[in-house]
Amino acid sequence: MKLSLVVPCFNEEENIPLFYSRVKSDFKNAGFDYEIVFVNDGSRDGTLRELKKLLAGEIPVKIVSFSRNFGKESAMYAGLENSSGDYVTIIDADLQQSPALALEMVRTLDSKPEYDCIAAYQENRGENKALVFFKDGFYKLINKFTDTEFRQGASDFRTFRRPMVEAVLSMGEYFRFSKGLFSWVGFNTKFIPYTAAERAKGESKWSFFKLFRYALEGFFGYTTAPLRIAGIAGGLSLLGFLVYLIFTIVRCARGAEYTSGNSAVMLILAIGGVNLICLWLIGEYLARTYIQGKGRPIYIAKEIIKNDRYGENNG
Repeated sequence: MKLSLVVPCFNEEENIPLFYSRVKSDFKNAGFDYEIVFVNDGSRDGTLRELKKLLAGEIPVKIVSFSRNFGKESAMYAGLENSSGDYVTIIDADLQQSPALALEMVRTLDSKPEYDCIAAYQENRGENKALVFFKDGFYKLINKFTDTEFRQGASDFRTFRRPMVEAVLSMGEYFRFSKGLFSWVGFNTKFIPYTAAERAKGESKWSFFKLFRYALEGFFGYTTAPLRIAGIAGGLSLLGFLVYLIFTIVRCARGAEYTSGNSAVMLILAIGGVNLICLWLIGEYLARTYIQGKGRPIYIAKEIIKNDRYGENNG
């Protein structure tokens, strides 16, 4: 098998038939064999029913259906783990990412053996300005505090050679931030621009809150800078307390009347606030260590189904 298309799916009932038809059309003259590995991430609509209909088609299809919703990161891991191609492409089911571009990625890897991965990034994002501002800020911040380089605008839409896939799979951490994992394992990556199309059907599953949580996963997963920031903040807080104490002693020595009113209250609140922030930062790291120490699986597959097209050349 030359290529595996890994497709995470969460409530994509309407998009599944459209995606399958587009792949079939774009890969009609591909000239090589390929499979589609769909990962049903605990969908609550008819996604699984639509996926099972594809088993009667002419393309080798494998369905990994989760016992519940584990999230896109787990779905991507499951797809990589159940893929068999020499090349593996991660692509969304909503057709914002073109299967034709995935085919182009394969052609590029064929012609450029020096590259191990072709990754797409959005050169011009059609998102609202506020979301673009926060995303840009995240990349600037994380690149400043970590040794792992994050390409601004890079997406999960990329094609890997098998050795890089195995390297990513070897990292069995529970809290996954794949953009960081893809960078951390190394290998030579060529970035190509693309423009995300409108979703074929439905609405995006990524709210601002979910994106914020995802950004936190990346930040806590690839830098310990918050722990150092907590220490610095604590030191500055202590220094401020000492300066304020000396200032008060000097004023009293010069005959000023000492008052403990609002200034003391503000000082207590400031120190308490810094302490709480420090505890929160430390708690975030401890929580991740606690969960990772349990050794829970990244996902649980309720069933894995594939059709009888494996072994045939459908190119």
